[in-house]
Amino acid sequence: MDISRDRLELLKEIMAVDFSLVELNLYLDTHPLDQRALRLHNEYVMKREMLKRKYEEEYAPITHRFTSDCPWEWIEDPWPWEIDYEMGGR
Repeated sequence: MDISRDRLELLKEIMAVDFSLVELNLYLDTHPLDQRALRLHNEYVMKREMLKRKYEEEYAPITHRFTSDCPWEWIEDPWPWEIDYEMGGR
C-alpha cells in the first residue's frame, strides 16, 4: 500500500501532540495551579482535535468511535501504527 508523505507527516504531528498532552497531564497532576501549563494543555487539546478531524476527513478514522455502514469499515485502512511499517521504516 502506498502511503502519502502528507498522510505520514500529519500522523506524526498527531503523535507528537499526543505525547505532549501525556507529559502535560503528568505535570499538571503534581502542579495543578500552574496556569501556564494548563493553558498550554488546553491549546494542545484543541490542536489535537483539529489535526484528528483533518486526518479523519482526508484519510481514515484514528479511533473506533464512529458509526459504520455494513460491512464494518474500520479495517479497510491500515492501522495508524502500521503506516510507518508500510513506508519501509522511513
